[in-house]
Amino acid sequence: MHVPFSASEFLGLFRAYNHAVWPVQALLLALGLGASVAAFRQLPGTPRIVPLCLALLWAWTGAGYHLAFFRAINPLATLFGILCLIQAGLFLGYAFHPGELAFQATRSLPGLLGGLLLTYAFVVYPLLSRAFGHPYPASPTFGTPCPTTIATIGLLLWAQPRAPRRLLLLPIAWAAVGTLAAFQFGMFEDLGLTVAGLIAIACLLQARPSAAGRVPA
Repeated sequence: MHVPFSASEFLGLFRAYNHAVWPVQALLLALGLGASVAAFRQLPGTPRIVPLCLALLWAWTGAGYHLAFFRAINPLATLFGILCLIQAGLFLGYAFHPGELAFQATRSLPGLLGGLLLTYAFVVYPLLSRAFGHPYPASPTFGTPCPTTIATIGLLLWAQPRAPRRLLLLPIAWAAVGTLAAFQFGMFEDLGLTVAGLIAIACLLQARPSAAGRVPA
């Protein structure tokens, strides 16, 4: 697959983005951590908090990263941005209808995998970025697509009942895009995204077709 930009342009974009939006990255990380803690601790309002945080993260990924920065080097970023905003709208719908989806870190294989993916997105990903020669600011920070997608899949593994198919489709698609970056640009930290995408595909094959089965808010 032809990519219309070079590795140096790609990393330069992250450098420009991180300089321009600081300290928004810290706020985005707080959103992701807040959603994870709420789901893990089962805090009051978790069925609203988690999808609301995810909606804000995907809205930023769409508008704040793709449309404001990435489309300067990739014409497809406009499409990516629109799709991310649609994903944000889907999460927002669940935030306003919290009885349709809950989040809980259960003692099960999905619960364990979800926790591992969240740890990877928040802790391991930035460490590997540095180890692979992409130190800050020339690195994807939380709120950009790849770490955000890994964290999203991690939280969706904690969804009760199983996450609806429509919430998994875009994360799976971006996992495929991120895998290309891993091999073409040496962004090997994104191989975690590949693993997350494969896990999400397994979830997709088992996911409920709709949000018909309501759970308590």
